[in-house]
Amino acid sequence: MPALDLPVWGALAQVLLVFGIAEICLGRWRTLAVAYLATLAGTLYARVGIAIGPDSPFGLPASDALVVDTGPSAAVVGLAVYVCRRYRARWTGGLVVLAMVVEVVIKPNLAGKEHLAAIAAVLVLIAVLARRERRQGGAEPGPETRSWKPPIRS
Repeated sequence: MPALDLPVWGALAQVLLVFGIAEICLGRWRTLAVAYLATLAGTLYARVGIAIGPDSPFGLPASDALVVDTGPSAAVVGLAVYVCRRYRARWTGGLVVLAMVVEVVIKPNLAGKEHLAAIAAVLVLIAVLARRERRQGGAEPGPETRSWKPPIRS
């Protein structure tokens, strides 16, 4: 079931395109892990935001508890940011984040705020992984560090 403002075909296109690209770039299990983290962050934010109430800058009105948003958008946004960072597509990643911020400013709804929570969770994951890589003294093999050598034939 897509979000209220998104037709079913739009949700399907998101899933096929972003999840497909992420699976090719990251592998099945990492794609699922990042997507789950982003979805979990968006859902957890919604519950905490409703509990906090509208008086806080991070709070949500009680009416948002009645909104059923089970679309894939938080996972899609989280995966897009993760893949962009991993493959050093800084402009594209920045545009994704900027688009989500503009969405919340123009139309401050639950889905947009969930997107920002998903982005925040993925950025924390990226920071943790980057710190771990620095401590280990090297970068994880990415597209720019892999090398292919033809087999030696004798």
